[in-house]
Amino acid sequence: MANVRDLKKDINFVLGDIIEAVYVWQYTNTDKDVKQSETIIDEAISTFDTLITKVNNKNVEDKKAHFKAINQELETEGRALIDKINNLS
Repeated sequence: MANVRDLKKDINFVLGDIIEAVYVWQYTNTDKDVKQSETIIDEAISTFDTLITKVNNKNVEDKKAHFKAINQELETEGRALIDKINNLS
């Protein structure tokens, strides 16, 4: 990982793209209930807040391991949210 700024950008881009995908689904499925899709957006925002808080935490001993764990969590949460988008009905 290059630096904290790039990690913050990755978090922003990944979760922003997920939210955008939900909006696209909503616009293409206007006849379906949006309650599930709104829940996915809320989860993405919550994940964003959590990850940014962890990135901004200055009280860590091993910064490299800390940021690597955040990056891994972003990947895991991102994949889970994408799976939820794919399962929308």
